[in-house]
Amino acid sequence: MQDLIAALISFFLIEPLQAEIAEKLKGARAPQAILNDVATCAQAARPVIVDRATSDPWWAVSSIAQVWIGTTRPEVILADVAPVCRPALEAARPFWSGKEA
Repeated sequence: MQDLIAALISFFLIEPLQAEIAEKLKGARAPQAILNDVATCAQAARPVIVDRATSDPWWAVSSIAQVWIGTTRPEVILADVAPVCRPALEAARPFWSGKEA
């Protein structure tokens, strides 16, 4: 049952987060090193995100909804749930705002 829950969380939350972040960075022409750092961190954060979502289902549902309707940026959710990703996300910040570092 735990594997099914993890797969659902991955499909509905983690993969859309990663895809949207990667799309934004590619669209902003961020360097490949930044894309790789953010992707690696997001991938490493999977267990943390799954743990958070299984221990707090309301957080998972509201996070999914917020990203899907556009009220919260995916990088904000990733930084919140996986603080270890903040340095990679901070390095990418200039590209989200449209300004290169």
